[in-house]
Amino acid sequence: MTDVTTDAADTRLRRSPLHERHTAAGAKFAPFGGWEMPLEYAGGGVLREHTAVRTGVGVFDVSHLGKARVTGAGAAEFVNACLSNDLGRIGPGRAQYTLCCDDATGGVVDDIIAYLHADDHVFLIPNAANTAEVVRRLRAAAPTSITVTDEHEAYAVLAVQGPRSAELLDSLGLPTGHDYMSFSAATSVAGVPVELTVCRTGYTGELGYELVVPAEHATAVWDALFAADESYDVRPCGLAARDTLRTEMGYPLHGQDLSLDITPVQARSGWAVGWDKPAFWGRDALRAEKAAGPRRTLRGLVAVDRAIPRPGMTVHFGETTVGTVTSGTFSPTLKQGIALALLDTAANLADGDVVEVDIRGRRAQMRVTRPPFVQPSVK
Repeated sequence: MTDVTTDAADTRLRRSPLHERHTAAGAKFAPFGGWEMPLEYAGGGVLREHTAVRTGVGVFDVSHLGKARVTGAGAAEFVNACLSNDLGRIGPGRAQYTLCCDDATGGVVDDIIAYLHADDHVFLIPNAANTAEVVRRLRAAAPTSITVTDEHEAYAVLAVQGPRSAELLDSLGLPTGHDYMSFSAATSVAGVPVELTVCRTGYTGELGYELVVPAEHATAVWDALFAADESYDVRPCGLAARDTLRTEMGYPLHGQDLSLDITPVQARSGWAVGWDKPAFWGRDALRAEKAAGPRRTLRGLVAVDRAIPRPGMTVHFGETTVGTVTSGTFSPTLKQGIALALLDTAANLADGDVVEVDIRGRRAQMRVTRPPFVQPSVK
């Protein structure tokens, strides 16, 4: 979340269909993944927005996320032979976290949510900056019977997150009773005809839903959410709060905690790999790395004293440099600095060991731990 700018005139950046609503709400904007998106809002700020999601309900515009559709006979089987997780573990109406890995190295091109509609229809939500590359790789591998469509700007995505999120959506007539990582269709919001998909997913660790809405209807859905009963105290939330919330959960951010240089084995994301599948991109490289043991692994750090770690800071154990912080922030819930860091396995660090992070020339003590830093409440 670096390189913050408020220059709304930068025409090189894509804009959400809700941009005018964000401007009216006093949003501070930042470039992210090629899009100009709200970082935080006037009258709120990161701490209040973070707290709203942990205690009530917050709404994020995450329309910058990519959208791609894979259709045709055998589409699900094709996607399963490309992406890491096993689509065979779920059925239609379910969603799955998965990874697009480089076939040669096992590095992560992107992490993705796959919506399985049917054997011949899979909808994918990759990250903003990586959508074109994911689509390119799938198209290059697809047989003529399968079509891969980039629908990046055809849909908006609204993340409604927090312990009161189901109450809010219920009040608008939207479905909420489905299981975690499943989705349902809806045809209206607060009595207004709108076709959308409601998925029980999120990136905050709280009970939450993501609404996939045709771009032309995004404003109507946004307005309905904020026109709901005042008792819900719905708060718009920006990417800064999204970052503190996901870091408290230990959820990785592609480009920092996952990348072409950071494999799922190193990132402890092996649970999103169908190890017994006969084929997926990166299978041989990842199985070899898993068997040999990774040279580094993603670990959690909690500050012992007053310190806020940031990405790129070095981690030391005694006089030895043992790793690098990949994500770091101040945890509004714990009131402590927290971080994810790639640490050398040769250092043989155990949970509870104290390391030091170089914060602009000052070494701050931090304790090694296993995320999440805050107990999740997604279910």
